[in-house]
Order: sequence, then C-alpha cells, then structure tokens
Amino acid sequence: MAQDEVPQQSNDSSHVPAQPSGDELALRRRVSDLERENVAEVLREAAGEGRLSYTELEDRLESVYGAKTYGELIEVSSDLPNGLTLPTQYGQQEPAQYGNQQYGIQPAPQYGGAVVEVGPTINVFLSDTKRIGGWLAPRRQEVHAVLGDVTLDYTEAQIPFDEVYLDVRCILADVKIRVPQNAIVHLEGNPVLGSISEQEAGFGGVVEPATAPPKTFHIRANAVLGDIKIRRGPRLSKRLRLT
Repeated sequence: MAQDEVPQQSNDSSHVPAQPSGDELALRRRVSDLERENVAEVLREAAGEGRLSYTELEDRLESVYGAKTYGELIEVSSDLPNGLTLPTQYGQQEPAQYGNQQYGIQPAPQYGGAVVEVGPTINVFLSDTKRIGGWLAPRRQEVHAVLGDVTLDYTEAQIPFDEVYLDVRCILADVKIRVPQNAIVHLEGNPVLGSISEQEAGFGGVVEPATAPPKTFHIRANAVLGDIKIRRGPRLSKRLRLT
C-alpha cells in the first residue's frame, strides 16, 4: 500500500461534550427551602417599599416556592435591591440588625434538646396558622403573613427564656399575639395603611396570680394594609372556662 494511502488516525475532538462553565453549574445548583424563603423575604420587602404591586408579589412568590434551581431564584429577584445575582451567594449577605442582636437570616434551629433558640419561620400565604395551648416557644420567631391569619398565644406556652424576640411582617393579613397578663412588651411598629395595636397591661385585671417573674417580649412589627394586635391574658373562652 502506498504511503499516501495509509489511513491516518483522526484527532477530531468535536464530538467530546463541552464541560459546563462555573456559572452554568451555579445556575443549575439545586436550592434549599431556606434559600427560597430568603428570596421570598426580599420580594416582601420590595412590595412593602412599593417596588412591586401585590399582583407581582403573588406571581413571584409562586415562582419562588416552586423554584428548583439557583437560576430560577435569580430570575425573579435580580431586578430588586438585595436580590440574587450570579456572582454573589445569597447566604453571605449581611443579616438585618435588631438592636444589638443579629435578627434576620438566622441559622437553622437546633432540636437536640428541649430548648429552641430560633424557631422555623412561620409563612402564611392565603391560609392561616395558630400556635395555642402548651406549645414550646422559641427565643426568636419570625412571622411572614400575606393574605392570611396568624395567631400566637403565649399564655399557656412553655417559655424557657426570660426574653422573647418576634419579627412580624404582614401584608393584607391579620396577626394576633397574645402574651401573659404581666408580660413586659417592647413594641417597635411601622404600619403602612395598616394598624398595630397593643393592649394596656392593666386591662381586665390579673386573671391568675403571677407565680413567676414576667417575661419580656421584644416585638418588631411591620404591617402593610394589615393588622397586628398584641393582647394580654388568656382568651375570653379560657377566662370563662369554656375551653
């Protein structure tokens, strides 16, 4: 066989699939429930500032809670302040401040013992939820309510802390917080076309003798076209021994 007829080994590498870039891998990364909730919080804040209409908020929240990848979260939030962008990992953003406490993006709660330092965020959207009876109250609790109702009753709850921190944000929703009759309440309110009200300590008198030092509740409340009510003592049905 002539030399020029010897088949040459092909060095064509065009059929080797290209490896995805780092950006592509980041966009495909699966997201966690905490990351979805962090982006949902960005959307709620934007709606409260007037950057999103309530229709846009509902549509984007639906997309957020249905998102599976980091890229999907970027798509619904990148045009907002504090929204996700590709170069910045959301988990590295600075949390909001509450006095001297870091209050905002909190570490996951630890359930190894009886005490819960940070409770899971209570998210209500077109629904309602209640914490009543002898439930175990965490030291820090966030509540996000949109078009729903939330009731937190601390009058019978197990509260292993002297101080409790609550961050409540509601849009077109009703949030009721019932604290022990002798509780000390520090309320920071910011209503926007809404209402934030606190019942006076002496209202209705002392229902039951105080057997322990009073608990202190630090409540930061933001209401947009919604109502947040802080009430004292057991529910009326409890006082009348109906339940």
